[in-house]
Amino acid sequence: MAKAVKSSRTTLKRLPEKARTDVATLHAVLDAGLVAHVGVMDHGQPIVIPVGYARDQAKILIHGSAASRLFKLLESGSPACVTVTILDGLVLARSLFESSMNYRSAIIFGTATRISGPAELDALKVITEHLMPGRWDHARQPSPKELKATMTLALPLTEYSIKISEGPPGDADEDLTSDAGKAIWAGHIPIYEQFGDPIPDQFVPPGTPIPDYVTKWSR
Repeated sequence: MAKAVKSSRTTLKRLPEKARTDVATLHAVLDAGLVAHVGVMDHGQPIVIPVGYARDQAKILIHGSAASRLFKLLESGSPACVTVTILDGLVLARSLFESSMNYRSAIIFGTATRISGPAELDALKVITEHLMPGRWDHARQPSPKELKATMTLALPLTEYSIKISEGPPGDADEDLTSDAGKAIWAGHIPIYEQFGDPIPDQFVPPGTPIPDYVTKWSR
């Protein structure tokens, strides 16, 4: 089971009260997200690319083109940083300085390893079911050619940093007590993510029902 590795890069120095270290919170953040940003260095140049991902117990899984420069670097053992952020709202304080956002974020540091053989198919199923629950059993499985063109990587959840920001603004005392401050509306505005109505492509025969598993998706 993942356990936080205490280091200078996982210790919050700015607003440390927002830090979390428990595994349950890490898993909750990762399970709620859909897109991760993966960072790696390439000859002194930082590269950050968004990818779909999934958590599989104590590791995070990502996949992409086997020809991708990013994935080749990760496969070679280059240190990686994976970030997942979920924006929950905007915080409107009485001062612009104190205005901010509510969010849940997790940063994972480590070295990725490539998954191959039957285990890769299992990993791709985990990713598919995280992003599109129920789809794996209702679509064509990857062909050998497609698997050859795909690289699937795993990063252990052993060194991570979690930060949670929530609730109303924290205004300065003078803004709460001054007449000018009292005249300013303040609070927070939640941001919700949701799925829209499914839109079939042009090749779906008219009258074809939307799959039950799709109609059950919710965010």
